[in-house]
Amino acid sequence: MSYRQTLDFLLYQWLDAEALHQRARFADHSRDTFDAVLDTCERIAREKYAPFNRTVDNEEPRFDGEKVILPQATHEAQKAYAASGMLSAAQDYEMGGMQLPYTVEAAANSFFAMASISIGSGMLTSGNANLLMAHGTALQKEVFARNEFAGRFSGTMCLSEPQAGSSLSDIATRAVPDGADYQNDPLGPRYRLKGNKMWISAGEHELTENIIHLVLAKIPGPDGKTIPGTRGISLFIVPKKLVDTQGQLTGERNDVALAGLNHKCGWRGTTNTLLNFGEGRYPARGASGGGLDGAGAGAVGYLVGEPGQGLRCMFHMMNEARIGIGMAATMLGMAGYQASLDYARNRPQGRPIGPAGKDAAQPQIRIIEHADIKRMLLAQKSWCEGSLALQLYCARLVDEQHTGSPDAADEARLLLEVLTPIAKSWPSEWCLEANSLAIQIHGGYGYTRDFPVEQYWRDNRLNMIHEGTHGIQALDLLGRKVLMEEGKGLELLAARMQATMARAQGDLVPYAAQLGQALQRVGAATQAAWSTGQPGEALANAVPYMQAFGHTVLAWIWLDVALAASQNGADVASQGRLLAARYFFRYELPKIDAWLKVVESRDMTCADFPEEAF
Repeated sequence: MSYRQTLDFLLYQWLDAEALHQRARFADHSRDTFDAVLDTCERIAREKYAPFNRTVDNEEPRFDGEKVILPQATHEAQKAYAASGMLSAAQDYEMGGMQLPYTVEAAANSFFAMASISIGSGMLTSGNANLLMAHGTALQKEVFARNEFAGRFSGTMCLSEPQAGSSLSDIATRAVPDGADYQNDPLGPRYRLKGNKMWISAGEHELTENIIHLVLAKIPGPDGKTIPGTRGISLFIVPKKLVDTQGQLTGERNDVALAGLNHKCGWRGTTNTLLNFGEGRYPARGASGGGLDGAGAGAVGYLVGEPGQGLRCMFHMMNEARIGIGMAATMLGMAGYQASLDYARNRPQGRPIGPAGKDAAQPQIRIIEHADIKRMLLAQKSWCEGSLALQLYCARLVDEQHTGSPDAADEARLLLEVLTPIAKSWPSEWCLEANSLAIQIHGGYGYTRDFPVEQYWRDNRLNMIHEGTHGIQALDLLGRKVLMEEGKGLELLAARMQATMARAQGDLVPYAAQLGQALQRVGAATQAAWSTGQPGEALANAVPYMQAFGHTVLAWIWLDVALAASQNGADVASQGRLLAARYFFRYELPKIDAWLKVVESRDMTCADFPEEAF
């Protein structure tokens, strides 16, 4: 069964994405146009991405003193992706978009993630532009977002700093008004920024005419001091090259300088940088419209939204990126699964267990005939196909939030709040484990660079870290998301699960009962964790809580998928999905008991362990 067959089943038979064209926004579309987009992206990924995945891993970005050098294949892939229109796929026609459902956009982008996540596509650029569409001024949308959607400019997000990774309240980058008339620049209130940003993906390259950095920085208050904590953080557009109000380059370089390239375990094809803002290497003299009156040096930046609201604005991009990272992790897992499945079907090794297997004169069997190889393949299938279904379900919620009735849109918003930490964290843990099993199935060959599975593992290892580490996602889930609006989001999710359970018939009834028990356990653990009202006790085991929560969500997803598959009779693909669901309920869901025991008891073994005892 090909990946495309799996994708088509989930999109059309399970999620009924074809019905989206009945909504006014998508009225120009049909199953034919959706399929045409998928076909185009599958072809570009096959021709421009997949053949060069190893190339970009071996030929890391390098700085020649003036510019960052990337393989020609990366340039060609970026051009092909921009020409496909996928950077603006879900945008209005007026912005050069196709008004595609986000569900279809997410499905189409999965081909690129599977072919070469290291080359990258347009996740950060689209996310950057989407943030500006939500929070920017009309001119900021026209000058920056439109050119990003067209592929002329690219975008980044600049949050972390060398001394402040996830602790954004401790960022040190500063922004000061750029002269007395700073409020009058047509592109937005103009500031000068000084500081350093670390781990900036695509922070320096020659792939596009310009790079639009979205930078978090703190503005001094009336007393000249910065406001402590996240309340003092504001968001700025800081272009690599200054532009006029028509979006044309002025010929002047902004004071944004590459301080170094980070050399990573994986994702080697994507430039990752340390950037210095306002160090004086490129002293910018002018800006778009308002004249400068001798203000101090620094990188020119334009305020997005209101002062002090930077983190709120940036979360628009961060949440989008978290779902994008979940899809990246999923597709890296899927790539490893497909590679190890193909290897297992062709690699002869050993003989059957039993009397016949003791006869060395008998031919060897293929390793896929061994029960333990099937166990590892089934684990990968259940994790990766389940993750893909979860990502597409979340994408479908995005469409519901934007085009559904007011009540449906609000429900989708709340469900996304609760599911986003799972959509990011669960694939980044379990599809990484799938990559590990893919190496195991290859044996010693899997540990060499002669086969692709070691690169898939290296590329996937990043996903538990970036866009919020595993621990950060767990604190967000148990500390905020399940409690917000008096637990309404968790109640909605439970209701969706219960509706699926009520539809179960035949062999799926026991799975529904098992899911019901798991849901009760998660609810009880949530209450027990917070029963003392002490955050330190409640959150000490946030990661085991998130693991159990995630497994419960994936069990629900698999039950729902199995219900759709059961309508297809005895075809092999449907049987494969039903058996994968059985594997998940028998081998995976029982794991939640151990995770939830420490949550329910508020076990403080880890929190109270004395440092000196290590």
